[in-house]
Amino acid sequence: MLFQSVGMTVIALLTLANAEPSLFNSSPKEQRDKSAKLPPCSACKSLVKSFELGLERTKRGKHAGGDAAWEEEKLRSYKTSEVRLVEIQEQLCGDVKRGQDSCHSLANEHESLIEDWFLHKQNEWPDLHEWLCITTLKVCCPAETYGSSCQPCSSCSGNGKCKGAGTRKGNGQCSCDSGYTGSHCDKCAEQYYESFRDASKLLCTPCHAACSGGCTGAGPNSCQKCNPGWHRDSDNGCVDINECLEQNNVCRLQQFCVNNEGSYTCLECDRSCNGCDGDGPDMCRQCADGYKLKDGKCQDLASESRESYVYITRFLTYFGMCIATCVIFQSSTHIAYIVGAAVAIYIAASEYWLNSAPHGGHKPQFDTKQLEEMIMKSL
Repeated sequence: MLFQSVGMTVIALLTLANAEPSLFNSSPKEQRDKSAKLPPCSACKSLVKSFELGLERTKRGKHAGGDAAWEEEKLRSYKTSEVRLVEIQEQLCGDVKRGQDSCHSLANEHESLIEDWFLHKQNEWPDLHEWLCITTLKVCCPAETYGSSCQPCSSCSGNGKCKGAGTRKGNGQCSCDSGYTGSHCDKCAEQYYESFRDASKLLCTPCHAACSGGCTGAGPNSCQKCNPGWHRDSDNGCVDINECLEQNNVCRLQQFCVNNEGSYTCLECDRSCNGCDGDGPDMCRQCADGYKLKDGKCQDLASESRESYVYITRFLTYFGMCIATCVIFQSSTHIAYIVGAAVAIYIAASEYWLNSAPHGGHKPQFDTKQLEEMIMKSL
């Protein structure tokens, strides 16, 4: 037992050493998940799962050292040896994402029980969860049982879950899945209908979106009543109302109407419009102030004057750069050549860019030969 005590002390120190750096590297969410307090059964399950992963990780291991055969004979087989137990507990609970602190706490509290199962009870009780969580600690119950005495759950017909199943908590009643109701989840909820039923299975399917108060089958023809936004038709059942056509002024002046099933949506008109029937400057009823109808679209009046202003400004800039180059030429020919070449390249590239961008709709790719020709002409 001295070996075991020393081993467990080493495990505790290694666990602390490995845990500390993670406190600084983990995000706030990860820290909250690690410190989350789990219910007793969930904490025991996470401990068992982590231990079983350790068993899986070390199942191909063996004694190390110079005389492995002697160790196998004298120290018992590696499968149930203290060496393997130490290797497992070095990483115990390290793989638990949520409730890691609860897992560590439970492992420390019941260290002797886990050790006893590993060394002496594996063959008699191969299921660690059953031995530790259900039989020994009595914090869990077998599947489909609940409560302090592990009573049988109510039958939920495969369409729900027993409250407290597998734990010592809950009342054993059914919590039905969406679309099912009843104490045994054997009926369809409102707005669902029976699409299949036999002696052992019930399938409930949602009613059509047009239905209100339930339905008798699939489609809008089976509705008991119609939802708002739908009206009853003798042939087709509940039919969508097109509010955009049947109602006047459902949207504001600067909006247009889009019909949806059972409803409608109002969207903003283009800024060039004074009232519209759809999206875009070509759907305007009238053009807004500052815009005029041209080529079937309301276009900005100021844009043409802005383009003229930009055009004049651009070429005045080029002209000024050329004059500056000529002034420099009088004092230094070499510098003037360099500056002139830079100006020529700038002018050629700018014009190429401005002339290409409006037509391509994307960033133009330069043709190097064409650019060279433009530079030579500028020089």
